[in-house]
Amino acid sequence: MTSCPCGTGRNLDDCCGTIIGGAPAPTAETLMRSRYTAFALGNVGYLSQTLSSESRLDFDEVEAENTANNATWLGLEVRDTQGGGENDETGTVEFVASFRLEGQQLAHHELATFKRENGRWVYTDGQINPKGAPRQVVKVGRNEPCPCGSGKKYKKCCGA
Repeated sequence: MTSCPCGTGRNLDDCCGTIIGGAPAPTAETLMRSRYTAFALGNVGYLSQTLSSESRLDFDEVEAENTANNATWLGLEVRDTQGGGENDETGTVEFVASFRLEGQQLAHHELATFKRENGRWVYTDGQINPKGAPRQVVKVGRNEPCPCGSGKKYKKCCGA
């Protein structure tokens, strides 16, 4: 019994192994985890099969095989999932895949987009190193009430 590389803590045969073996992924996140596992196992054919028809045109099988076979896969962190559920048609999964390649420890951070094609989840594209929405800072004037709620002017409270 082998632990699944995708990080769920489940056995490979009860986790991504069944999906790589042909069972449909129920969610976009499950498909993404199975694709990570396929990289870790060197199963480039599965990576190609789980691409959308448009994405398959740009897929470099040789490059994917070199990466899969020459990297040591260290772990997967799923940071966020939007949509991509069992009743959805599209979804996104933000993840970080850690690996070691040519002596360097690296991380692949991506916001991946998925859709259903012929009833099955497929990977369409991704944004590498996605940036969150910019933070907006509200400037408080010196003579305005302090935002901490003390009732004092900002200059006499937190702005002192």
